[in-house]
Amino acid sequence: MTTQNNVRSARRGALDQIDRAERGFKLTFMLAAVVEALFLGGFLLLADFSNRLHVLLLLASIATYTIVVIGLIALGTHVTRCTLRVLKALGAGD
Repeated sequence: MTTQNNVRSARRGALDQIDRAERGFKLTFMLAAVVEALFLGGFLLLADFSNRLHVLLLLASIATYTIVVIGLIALGTHVTRCTLRVLKALGAGD
């Protein structure tokens, strides 16, 4: 009986840690997105679009952000898949 209680306690603890980590990640991601949006907005306000260098910097920054966002989406998908595997394994012991 105590083994079953220990397993349930470990499951609950793992699920609680996953929930806390997910909330922290979402908060951090949103704050970073806001900061980056402010930087991009500032650049758009200050840029002289008749200057080709400013246009090149804008295109380079957008290309870089696109690659980073695609990588984050792929990483998030991978982590979600791994988390679901762990949850399935925890649920298989019932």
